[in-house]
Amino acid sequence: MPAPPRVLSIAGSDSSGGAGIQADIKTITMLGGFAMTAITAATAQNSRGVQGVETLDPQFVLEQVDSCLSDIGADAIKIGMLGSSETARLLAERLDSFAGPIVFDPVMIATSGSVLADAETIAGFAALMEIATIVTPNLPELEALTGREGLADEHVFEAAMELAGRHGVQVLAKGGHAGDPAQVVDRIVSPSGKLASFAHSRIDTRHTHGTGCTLSAALATLLGHRQPLTHAIRIARAFTHAAIENAPGFGEGSGPLGHQAVRRLEPAEES
Repeated sequence: MPAPPRVLSIAGSDSSGGAGIQADIKTITMLGGFAMTAITAATAQNSRGVQGVETLDPQFVLEQVDSCLSDIGADAIKIGMLGSSETARLLAERLDSFAGPIVFDPVMIATSGSVLADAETIAGFAALMEIATIVTPNLPELEALTGREGLADEHVFEAAMELAGRHGVQVLAKGGHAGDPAQVVDRIVSPSGKLASFAHSRIDTRHTHGTGCTLSAALATLLGHRQPLTHAIRIARAFTHAAIENAPGFGEGSGPLGHQAVRRLEPAEES
C-alpha cells in the first residue's frame, strides 16, 4: 500500500472545531493524507464569532514548520491564517526552496465576519503569493488583494488575472460571496491568462463555517496525491460541497461542516 501524502497545514486553531487547523486535519485525513500542523494563532471562537485571538511568536511558528519538514517531510503545504506580517515574511523565506505544491488561502475575515488579519499582515501576503502554487481568495479577499471594490461578476476574471500576473501564481477565485442565489461559480486563472470555471448549485444553509479552509486543505491533499490541478480542484470542490450538505447543524450561527460524514473521495489515476 503506498504511503499517504504528507500535508503540512500552517494555520490558526479554531476552538470550536469548524475551521482552521481542525477543519484541515479532518479534510486531509478524509482524503487519505497524513496531516501535520504548524499553528500560527489560537482563537476562542464558535459559530457566532471570534471571541479572542492569541497570536503565536513567529519564530515558534517557524520552529514547528522546521520540526515537520526536517524529519517527516511534506508532499504539499497549505497556508491559512497567519497572525502577523512577520510570520508571513519568515514563512516566505523558509518555504522559498520547498519543491512541492503550496496552497495559500489568504484568510482575512472569518465566516462570522470577525477580522483575522490586519492591514500590515495583508500587505505581507505578497511574499507568500510569490512562492505559492495556487492562491484561493474569496471575492472580498480578491477585492482587497487587487484594490478593486464591489467586483461585478464579469470583472472577477480580470481581477484574478491581474493578481496571477503580478505574482506568477495560479489564482482560484471562489464565488461563494457572489449574489447568484442558484449557483456558485469558481474561476481558475494562470499567470499566462489561461481560464477555466467550475460551477455547482448553491446550498441554502447557514452552516458554512470553514468552507475556505476545507477547500484549500482538500486541494493541497489532492496535489500531494499528484493529481493534475484542474482535477484536484474538481475533487476538492466536490468534497467541500458534500461536507456542506452533511453539516451536523451544530451552533446558533454559521455552523461547522460535516467532514466525517462525507464518503471518502479517492483521487483518480494521474493522467
